[in-house]
Amino acid sequence: MNSITTASFLRKAAVLLLAVAVPVVGQQKNTKSSPPPKTSTPAPHPSTPAATHPAPANNAARPGMSNNASRPGTTSNKASSPGATNNAARPGMGGNAGRTGTASAMTRTAPGKTVALKSGGTANFRPNGQIRSINSHGMQISHGFHGSRTIVSTHNGARVVSTGWGHGGYVQHAYFARGGRTYVSRTYVVGGRTYVNVYRSYGWGGYCCYYGWAPAYYWHPVYYGWAYNPWPAPVYYGWGWGGAPWYGYYGPYWAPYPVYPSAAFWLTDWMIAASLQAAYAAQVEANAQLSPLAPDLELVASLGAFPVPDEAKVTMTKEVKDQLAEEIKAQLAADQADASKSGNASSAGQAASNEPPPALNPKRPIFVVNDEVSTTADGEECSLTQGDIISRTSETPDGDKNLQVKVLASKKTDCAVGKQVAVSLDDLQEMRNHLREQLSNGMDELSKKQGTGGLPKAPDTGKQDGEVPAPAADSTAAKALQDQQTAADQAEAEAKQANASGGTGGGQQ
Repeated sequence: MNSITTASFLRKAAVLLLAVAVPVVGQQKNTKSSPPPKTSTPAPHPSTPAATHPAPANNAARPGMSNNASRPGTTSNKASSPGATNNAARPGMGGNAGRTGTASAMTRTAPGKTVALKSGGTANFRPNGQIRSINSHGMQISHGFHGSRTIVSTHNGARVVSTGWGHGGYVQHAYFARGGRTYVSRTYVVGGRTYVNVYRSYGWGGYCCYYGWAPAYYWHPVYYGWAYNPWPAPVYYGWGWGGAPWYGYYGPYWAPYPVYPSAAFWLTDWMIAASLQAAYAAQVEANAQLSPLAPDLELVASLGAFPVPDEAKVTMTKEVKDQLAEEIKAQLAADQADASKSGNASSAGQAASNEPPPALNPKRPIFVVNDEVSTTADGEECSLTQGDIISRTSETPDGDKNLQVKVLASKKTDCAVGKQVAVSLDDLQEMRNHLREQLSNGMDELSKKQGTGGLPKAPDTGKQDGEVPAPAADSTAAKALQDQQTAADQAEAEAKQANASGGTGGGQQ
């Protein structure tokens, strides 16, 4: 056997062994799991949502799809102050970072150790030695239960937020004011791509500010109506995801609808797929940084070796997907109403700035997680990650701006289905923003595919102006994010040294 053949054989053997033996990154409990993804991000599958229309900031593929990952969205693993479960360092949120949170009785604060840093500030560690949070020199660093990192600081009056594993983030500036409402712009830098989103402010409950996504454009009203009304007959649509690694990896968790009675159900699957691609990319990135021996998932797939124990399988039920589809239909109807307003560029979104943010809409309780959110369930720390689905069960935030949510669908290493956990209003609003942004991306993709592949032809896919003029990108955003990540690396090195030497002050929690 020549050396190349021998190496190939050993590689396959190692992959099969590691696929069974290597635990998911950041897992702290003895749970069986499917193999972590490989050490390099796979090229997007040509038929996947991320490939056909990059989703905005989601944190590994965008992040930000709002994502990531695909979201953009922001990675929300907050716990930057000792004992806080998920209140500190909210990306994009002013005034919350650095607060010491108190978990509700239902989700008691997870145990940890806090040490003082010689240069000033404190660091909090999980019992396994993993950094949970650092507060130092105006910078808040939060690590999710699965290893993602969020950094929040202010630079030259701008809010700088890095998300994921150091490859994405945004810089937020005050941008526009109209009718008592202010808007901010966020320049996202993700994987070398730069784009800008606008968010309107909500100064509610004596707190400034929550930010709701403001569309750069609306579709013509008739397109929204076509999207949420039933089609003449159910449609079968072949997505072409069969060979994509992310699809095989999450096969036990989610399956597309067999047919689509309307575009809202098609959009539901498109958005879930984009979120799971974000989750897969985040897992790939985490393993690449933490384990050079992580198995090559594409090779595992080619060998037909997905070792997912039956008892570990979880499934997103049709009932949960239907709830999300209803959420999407409601948003389509709301967007159609805004698009139908006369002169919407000057009239939409003009309600008083002290109204509750959209995440508190009592008729809209369903949320898709866009970034890692660490919390506790039954006294044990757990995370929600991209593609998990939750339902808000309380309408009034507690003293730490947390609301109770029920987990409707989650992957096997996340907070279990049926658990009640606390999630901050900030994080819920970011999830709502991500859904709005993803829905816009999905509508754009649908406008390109309508009339093909068995999909009905849409009557009108034209666009009109959004609420405010589009801002220019911040040309300094990439450097600001890079500088922030370098400073965070230094702070983490100091924190690890302090923890290794026993630290000073703080003590056990």
